[in-house]
Amino acid sequence: MAISITEDIRSITDLKRNTNAVLEQIHKTKRPVVLTVNGKAEAVLVDAKEYEKITNAFNLLKLLAPAEEDIKEGRCVEAADFFKEFKRAKEI
Repeated sequence: MAISITEDIRSITDLKRNTNAVLEQIHKTKRPVVLTVNGKAEAVLVDAKEYEKITNAFNLLKLLAPAEEDIKEGRCVEAADFFKEFKRAKEI
């Protein structure tokens, strides 16, 4: 989802004048459009389905963060050792 500098950076004025064309571009390309005010980035428009995908991916990353911290801090065991202990504890 790389942004095209020539196509995906537009002014708020352009959005006001060409709302339908900007929305059509977002839906067609699946790329976000950066909106500028006085030449500076102000907001980003994203296709709703793409936003949903991004949000789901971000939420998954948030769930993985504690596990990554556990690994970094050495709070983990090898899978084989875990299953061996699990089977012993459950008397399997």
